[in-house]
Amino acid sequence: MTKKDKNIKHEEEIISEGKEINNNIETADEIESEAHKEAQENNLDEVSELKLEVHKLKDTLLRKAAEFENYKKRRSDEMADFYKYASESLIKNLIPVYDDLARSIDSVNKGETKDFETLKTGIQMIYDKFKKIMEEEGLSEINSLGNEFNVDVNEALMQMPKEDVKPNTVLEVIEKGYKLKDKIIKHEKVIVSQ
Repeated sequence: MTKKDKNIKHEEEIISEGKEINNNIETADEIESEAHKEAQENNLDEVSELKLEVHKLKDTLLRKAAEFENYKKRRSDEMADFYKYASESLIKNLIPVYDDLARSIDSVNKGETKDFETLKTGIQMIYDKFKKIMEEEGLSEINSLGNEFNVDVNEALMQMPKEDVKPNTVLEVIEKGYKLKDKIIKHEKVIVSQ
């Protein structure tokens, strides 16, 4: 079942529960009305009528509280499952890359791959497949080389004097930085001009 189907099913359950609550409220009103009729039929005095009504309202309240607790528990379980399996689609996409890497290592360990160019080509293909999956998930590299230092994106490791370059210009990228969609998840570590 897809995430969208689960969300639709969940919304239908909430609507159904809302209708059930409305029905229960109407039932509570009917109970109150019946209690009033019952009290009149039995010629109960006003105090007895109120006691009966309070008893029935307490019963209705307890049922509603139990229903709400069940709803909270069910919702909590659903959210726990959602977080537990949130990375499932990414993992499914990465399994072929994982398998390719395992086959490559087995091939090298068994001595089947002796040609460096073949090995290099195979590793490049695996890298390209991996990069494509990561880009589809919204991952992109930050490339600040030659641009002005930006504290939101870069982390300066050191400053270096350099002629013919404006101050605070990224001279060298030591470690790549990454964005996931529009969020920086790893700052780029750079050397900056003085």
